[in-house]
Amino acid sequence: MIFHFWSLAGARGRHDLAKLARYAGQVVLGYGQVMPFPALSLIASPTKRLQILELAEQAERRGFPALACPTLGNAFGLCASLAHVTHEMRFFTSIQGIYGASASDIGSLASHIAEVSQGRFALGLGVSHEAMVKRLGVTMGPPLSDMRNFVDALHAAERFGGPLPPIYLATLRDRMLNLATEIGQGALWANASFTHSVQQVQKVPADKIAEGFYLANMIPTVIADDKATARAANRATMAVYVRLPNYRNYWKACGYIKEMESIEAAIASGNNKDHSALMSDTWLDDCTLSGSANEVREGLDRWYDIGIQPIAVMSSLSGGQIKAISELFDIYR
Repeated sequence: MIFHFWSLAGARGRHDLAKLARYAGQVVLGYGQVMPFPALSLIASPTKRLQILELAEQAERRGFPALACPTLGNAFGLCASLAHVTHEMRFFTSIQGIYGASASDIGSLASHIAEVSQGRFALGLGVSHEAMVKRLGVTMGPPLSDMRNFVDALHAAERFGGPLPPIYLATLRDRMLNLATEIGQGALWANASFTHSVQQVQKVPADKIAEGFYLANMIPTVIADDKATARAANRATMAVYVRLPNYRNYWKACGYIKEMESIEAAIASGNNKDHSALMSDTWLDDCTLSGSANEVREGLDRWYDIGIQPIAVMSSLSGGQIKAISELFDIYR
């Protein structure tokens, strides 16, 4: 998605192109290359919530198109605040778990935020992970039927809680993607394999795409010229996910059988912590982004090329979330 219009425009035309690109959530790079901005993952960290809201305002001014709000840090609380401090950009939970709260409560909250934001909010739902659900004291059922039943309950409660916003389902494999196209208005991945997604996105019906069915993927991202160190930071992020059976099964389906079976053998032998040596560079680079400004921009842009909006989930080698997001801002000036 890089367009070379620069050489075709005069000085005034180039200025107008830059303004138009920023308004559309794009940045004009050197030589007139126009590259779309990614969406941005944002967590309302305790004691830093006001700073996070200021970052959201800054992201909107800079032209970023959307904010994804993970469960960590209270996604609904952050989204309620975003409805007031932003004015144009879209935002959504990514994701709100379906266990531990009633469909009527979630539906009412979602309807409220959508109304107050004048339609800029979407409700991203997921079954989460079994270990997290157990901590809520809830028994997890079959993911597909539980999700279908929950969405049905949301719709049944609309008469009391108000009209629902668009619903996006968290997905990894084909069956949940199929359910999303049946009962939702979008699908959200996290840590997805790019090479597998190239094939998977083709399974979304063309009429759904024409209707605006939303596709996005949350991508662990580190910007650094020292690629090996950046990869090490992403390996630390992915360490949580490789311990989850549903993710390992997904990555096996993507072709990374050797890596996942090696990790399973390590877990079986009692190693539940450090699996970094078992995470190949090929797998890591397929599911995350590590490297220079150009590498990260191009890595994010390739997701747009296959019809999936990239969501940058930022980490920094020299600070926390605020520092990491400022580094992303710097490469889209």
